[in-house]
Amino acid sequence: MKILVAGWFSFEGMGTTAGDLLSKDVVCDWLAQAGISFDVAMAPPFQGGINWQTANPDFYTHVIFVCGPFGNGWPVTDFLEHYKSCKLIGLNLTMLQDIKEWNPFDILYERDSSEQANPDLSIAASPVKVPVVGLIKSHKQKEYRERALQDKAHSVIEEFLQNRELAVVEIDTRLDENKTGLRTPAEIESLIARMDVVISTRLHGTVLALKHEVPVVPIDPISGGAKIERQVSELGWPILLYGESLTQEKLSQAFEYCLTEEAKQKARACIEAARKRLWNIRQELISQLQK
Repeated sequence: MKILVAGWFSFEGMGTTAGDLLSKDVVCDWLAQAGISFDVAMAPPFQGGINWQTANPDFYTHVIFVCGPFGNGWPVTDFLEHYKSCKLIGLNLTMLQDIKEWNPFDILYERDSSEQANPDLSIAASPVKVPVVGLIKSHKQKEYRERALQDKAHSVIEEFLQNRELAVVEIDTRLDENKTGLRTPAEIESLIARMDVVISTRLHGTVLALKHEVPVVPIDPISGGAKIERQVSELGWPILLYGESLTQEKLSQAFEYCLTEEAKQKARACIEAARKRLWNIRQELISQLQK
């Protein structure tokens, strides 16, 4: 027995989703645990499988088509014709036609059809999570003239993020116009508070991350350091990088620290100390006003 596992990930440009790939992983795990040999048909941009069009159908006893809508049309018709000698199994499919009128499968465990429905297969996939990273970038600050190195810093950051499996959320803290659709300070803070780590070349990106006890990689994009450097020093946060000397290695080391429990505790301590200092300023201000 040898199985070919296929799905919409087996065809180029057919809108493969995360759910399709997770369902594929579930099927592969089931087969591997049962000791059943299998191949997976994959098409670009996905890698690691075979091309279903050039594969010899005589190599397979069964074909499992997993996940997604399934109807009697191209490219399904070409696929079914190519593997007509195999026993066909449909798994986690939404059958678009009444299955009394059209059902090409020898065995069908549908997600939903004209006769029944089942839970989506992606639910059975082992949950794997990656860090959620807030990216807060400053605009080019003309007042610093040639000292402003935002472009260099952002280029290093983008390369770093592209080489890691992360869920990156770009957060714009500007509110007169906001390119990420945020409208109020509360919306911005709520989003920042849900991040695992923040990378920021903006002062308030740094401050608001620590305010919500989110470890931050602050990068001062001004040559020689400016307001971010001063604020990080005042808050006692141990991480600070500079635009002119920013490297992948430095960014990686700072990022790894921010994923630790130590970093979370340090962020909490920094913000508690800051709140005490601000309370003292409040008391002094009120006292001055009441004289």
